[in-house]
Amino acid sequence: MARRRRTALGGDGVERGGLDAVADILGSADPAVLSGAGISTESGIPDYRGPASARRDVRPITYQEFVRDAAARRRYWARSFAGWPFMDAREPNDGHRAVAALEAAGLVVGVVTQNVDGLHQRAGSRNVVELHGSLARVRCLSCGAVEARAVLQERLAALNPGFVAVAPRYAPDGDADVPHELVAAFRVAPCFVCGGVLKPLVVFFGENVPKETYEAARDMVAGAGALVVVGSSLTVRSGYRFVLQAKAAGKPVAIVNDGPTRADAEADVKVEGRLGELLPALAARVL
Repeated sequence: MARRRRTALGGDGVERGGLDAVADILGSADPAVLSGAGISTESGIPDYRGPASARRDVRPITYQEFVRDAAARRRYWARSFAGWPFMDAREPNDGHRAVAALEAAGLVVGVVTQNVDGLHQRAGSRNVVELHGSLARVRCLSCGAVEARAVLQERLAALNPGFVAVAPRYAPDGDADVPHELVAAFRVAPCFVCGGVLKPLVVFFGENVPKETYEAARDMVAGAGALVVVGSSLTVRSGYRFVLQAKAAGKPVAIVNDGPTRADAEADVKVEGRLGELLPALAARVL
């Protein structure tokens, strides 16, 4: 196994030896990229486990709460209605664009992302597996009909014409702070086909990744020569297992992240710092 390398920061904050080792992997191994919330924080989207997350008290809704409790669904959709304009306005940052440029140049085979914001695709990435789904669509739990989130936003606005929320805090899953009295009066839109319960097409906490999605991600990693993790603490096993898959197959694993990760011991090279700086610097070495 390759010797793990962690080098000191240079004068500009970039770990030069570490990035050179990652560049070697990009240039010789046809890696897949596994991305997490850390790549989107510089687009303004908060995360649950990054360096700033300890300063936030945000508990995400669980799948079990959502499906069994109408009050929990009302709270979720009220907060989502308030938070959607913020999420919809986010733009890709230099980290997303660097990953897209690497894919376009044929230096990575594709991206498995734990993010639900769609920013990889908006930056130009084409071969993307959204491991935890996408906020941009909703699906009926009864009939399976799918609706664009932007269209649902219009229906929710029509049902709640007097809704005004001041939302100083946003959560990683796209919702926002909403006063209790607004939640209590919020009207939830039903499925436009059958009148059933709508759920965002994302994997909630306590919910399993769909089999076909997992298989697509597994196959991408299996077909790659290495794995490069960007912006993920790998705390959730749905992402960490792809590191284990790569290592079991004898493939190198590189991690570029702002902080520690669950897989630091498995990494062949680890580089720490801001993704918006490190990923463009990495791309500049190989493009």
